[in-house]
Amino acid sequence: MSGQDALQSSFRDPAGFLYKKNQTLYRQINSEYADDYDLLMNSGLYAALVKTRLLVPHEEVELGLAATDQAYKVIRPDVIDYISYPYEWCFSQLQDAALVTIKIQRIALKFGMVLKDASAYNIQFHKGAATFIDTLSFSQYREGEPWVAYRQFCQQFIAPLALMSYTDIRLAQLLRNFIDGVPLDLASRLLPKRSYLKYSLLTHIHLHAKAQQKYANSAEENSKKQQMPKIGRKAYMAFLQGIHSSVKGLKWKQPATEWAVYYSATNYRDESMQHKEQLVEEYLGLLRETSMAVHDLGANNGHFSRIGTKLGFSVIAQDIDPVAVQLNYLQSKENKDSRMLPLLLDLTNPSPSIGWSLQERMSLMERIDGEIVMALALIHHLAISNNVPLRLIARFFSNMAEYLIIEFVPKNDSQVKRLLASRKDIFVHYTQDGFEKAFAEFYATEKQSHIQDSERTLYLMKRRASR
Repeated sequence: MSGQDALQSSFRDPAGFLYKKNQTLYRQINSEYADDYDLLMNSGLYAALVKTRLLVPHEEVELGLAATDQAYKVIRPDVIDYISYPYEWCFSQLQDAALVTIKIQRIALKFGMVLKDASAYNIQFHKGAATFIDTLSFSQYREGEPWVAYRQFCQQFIAPLALMSYTDIRLAQLLRNFIDGVPLDLASRLLPKRSYLKYSLLTHIHLHAKAQQKYANSAEENSKKQQMPKIGRKAYMAFLQGIHSSVKGLKWKQPATEWAVYYSATNYRDESMQHKEQLVEEYLGLLRETSMAVHDLGANNGHFSRIGTKLGFSVIAQDIDPVAVQLNYLQSKENKDSRMLPLLLDLTNPSPSIGWSLQERMSLMERIDGEIVMALALIHHLAISNNVPLRLIARFFSNMAEYLIIEFVPKNDSQVKRLLASRKDIFVHYTQDGFEKAFAEFYATEKQSHIQDSERTLYLMKRRASR
């Protein structure tokens, strides 16, 4: 094995990298990081962070498992069940990730260390909590030096949070285009004038952007860096407290949206909803021995996702509506639900492979393979709202789901009638028979049940061996 076998998300850091060997995940710690790693482990910082669930734990293993001869140590970190990215998080998830990063930085300083980078990608939502996953991000604190990761923190956390709060929640998707964080000059231009009146945004974004522009790519910038005033530990802690307050002070006033109130506006009667809940629980119960994760696509506020978590499944509940995902996340936090991961997803334009060589960040399809997918009250939105033929929908699901729990909603359902009210009905193949024929090419139906007091049918399908 060579260093070129490193995971593509882990090639930038000369201190080490992640790699897989015999399907097991390892992290190699290179010799040049030896002093910082020893300080992390011996100072008590690692133990303190793991105890409070702020850092993913690891186990040191034999050096013979190293990928290259540059290894100082090899560790086996706890595996994150599902990797998510900042552009898939709701407002409060990104805010919590920022607050955890600052909290870790403040704790590290007490142990004589600092974070040398503040990438949002170093945070994952693990067992219900925002958790730092990069063991190699810690370096020794040198008295008087300012925080080297300050600019990165502003670009990856403060700028997108400010844009989501002051301008438009959809600007969070800039993180998908700017993998290293939103450029501060762009954030400054997109923010409204009233943001200048907030001291924290004036400092961390507007004036910060002007300083960057003034000294960008110049000898003057290097000279300025060399002459930067020293900052004592007490002032450093006050600076971090200020950043914490800045992040904490950003709020998002959630609008009422169609999907956030979907279950209160649905055409289901109480009996229909209860029967659908019973069927979902029954179908998932049949799959409990698979040990697979459940991906609830079009999860709304996670109502049906919670049936899965109660049965012991890990559930990734994804929806296109930022308000619905926000409500789901806040409820999951309140319930301390360690099995639920709410995420943003536009199924017609899912997260692609991006970054260096299109491999640095994985696509949705790379992260879902051979698991359980629930698609409840979703098929009509794909087929009618987005004009996707049923066969293409079936093939799409077959590329990710070993088992599929899917609800067919016919044209005489009031929700479909609403979709067709303002457009010509060109969907001649959108019938229950057409649906069953399209999916039969890729799936075998294990069970199907008519939902009481409705026109809808729920199916449990298993992917065919040859597709």
